[in-house]
Amino acid sequence: MHATATAAFRKAALAGLLVLLAGTGGRAEDEWRTTSSLIDPDAEQAVFERYDYVNPDAPKGGTLHQIAFGTYDSFNPFIVRGTPAAGLSDFGGLLWETLMAQSPDQPGTSHGLIAEAFKYPPDFSSATYRLNPDARWHDGKPITAEDVIWSLETLKKISPSHMHYFANVKEAVALSDREVEFRFDQAGNRELPHIMGDLPVLPKHWWEGVRPDGTKRDISQPTLEPPLGSGPYKIGQFRPGNDITWERVKDYWGENLPVNIGRNNFDQRRYTYFQDDNAAFLAFKKGGIEDIRRETSTRRWVTEYDFPAVKEGKVIKREFKSGMVQPMQAFVFNLRRPQFADRRVREALTLAYNFEDQNRKHFFGLNKRLGSYFENSELASGGIPQGRELEILEEFRDQLPPELFTQEFKLPVNDTPTSERQHLREAIRLLNEAGWETRGGKLVNKETGEPFRIEFLGASETAEIITDGLIPNLRKLGIDATLRIVDASQYIQRVQNFDFDAVTGVFGQSNSPGNEQRDYWTSRAADTPGSRNIMGIKDPVVDALVDKIIYATDRDELVALTHALDRVLLWNYYTIPQYYQPTIRMAYWNKFGIPEKQPAYTGIDIDSWWIDPAKR
Repeated sequence: MHATATAAFRKAALAGLLVLLAGTGGRAEDEWRTTSSLIDPDAEQAVFERYDYVNPDAPKGGTLHQIAFGTYDSFNPFIVRGTPAAGLSDFGGLLWETLMAQSPDQPGTSHGLIAEAFKYPPDFSSATYRLNPDARWHDGKPITAEDVIWSLETLKKISPSHMHYFANVKEAVALSDREVEFRFDQAGNRELPHIMGDLPVLPKHWWEGVRPDGTKRDISQPTLEPPLGSGPYKIGQFRPGNDITWERVKDYWGENLPVNIGRNNFDQRRYTYFQDDNAAFLAFKKGGIEDIRRETSTRRWVTEYDFPAVKEGKVIKREFKSGMVQPMQAFVFNLRRPQFADRRVREALTLAYNFEDQNRKHFFGLNKRLGSYFENSELASGGIPQGRELEILEEFRDQLPPELFTQEFKLPVNDTPTSERQHLREAIRLLNEAGWETRGGKLVNKETGEPFRIEFLGASETAEIITDGLIPNLRKLGIDATLRIVDASQYIQRVQNFDFDAVTGVFGQSNSPGNEQRDYWTSRAADTPGSRNIMGIKDPVVDALVDKIIYATDRDELVALTHALDRVLLWNYYTIPQYYQPTIRMAYWNKFGIPEKQPAYTGIDIDSWWIDPAKR
């Protein structure tokens, strides 16, 4: 969303707001902007020459070795079918550029990439993007307005994430070969003109062409033909499911753009696939297969980084601090399954999770409990709703748990055996109220006699540690709780198609929530395979709050609405929040040159590192 305004602005009607903005320094409708910021208006006024943390003289060369898990069978990341190769994402990855590039250093800020500038009218009813005349595909052909329009129309048809993200874009019209106007179905969406810059642009002429064997390409299907791109890297050698090497494009058209100065320094980026994290760690210790490892296992971070290369200074351990919203990592129960439909059941399951014991046994007390879907930001709710947030929630009072208005939301703390027993007794009471009872040590439905079963789905042995704080206590309640570990590809497919009882989900957020919230929480997304609403939430209050967030008139209103959404999600117990690591734990072979500081927002930008010839 856009910058903070005064309380008077928020209470004004939209038309009055726009008049006030125009009278207090608002920018003219026809003024082109080369930087977009949803939070900091001063960023749009400043001249952006490069990120201030990068080394503009960083040398190019060398190979970055990385690992990926599972397998891959496609170079098409935009569809649900198939597993895309490492280096690709539904917003382009290494191969395709977006209209603008999101800043690693400032939340809600983007700078020119394929588009050199954009503008929008005061009522936010449209946005016009002007393409950089130098923008080229790897075959040398120019990127045109026709490519942009085709990309939007195609992605809204085949990609669940883009379908929700750009839902309010009614049409895109070419004003010239280099200008595209996006027209919206409603005015007042302050975020939408900005996030059009996140659109990945694809080559229409390539996707509508034919393969070397003469058959027609189809972007709605998986493919292992390396696609034509526009980004700093292209696909080199690959073996499906085993490895893939990305090669730096030596004549990359955007190399000297401000967003790329001092970045994209590796000549090659090679990914090797592993099925097991323990095997991947052994490969890292050996060297030459993985150069940089983000360590998510606290136990390993504390106890296993004592191998010779660490002691000799060949491998460096380092922690980075991020200013980003901490992703919500949580146990997710599939609300499409009848045993999870009752809120009292979900609260009972939450009471059974013993984070404190798990943190002591497995994490050396170093992890912290998540208490918000927007942890580590001003967007996190707290205390009892008041002020503008209370006004927002009052509209839905009859549809919300009464305690939401009178109690601060707090997750159970199991710091003593007594507290754990108390929480389990309360869980039994709630389950009994919801229609479940214990017979012969098993929890069954009072009417049907059907046992209460939960199969947790995991993709690696790490799932055993993650579920250790919950499954034993569920069994104490008489629930038939089990863990099933499958290979990574099967796991991805089952989650995308909502074929599970319970999984661990991760829900990343930005400091400026908006249109993407549709894909996380709304009723429509619950029925869309591949969406991020893997829980299957269908709640009219959540739907309404998401719409209000998207059309928030200023930063103050956005924060209040996000507090309200956060509180509703928490009090409905749609997930059981787990934990987060307060720092980014990185280990890397000492072959890199690294800027003295890293970006304050993301905490780390590996694209700004380079191979140090002296260390190599």
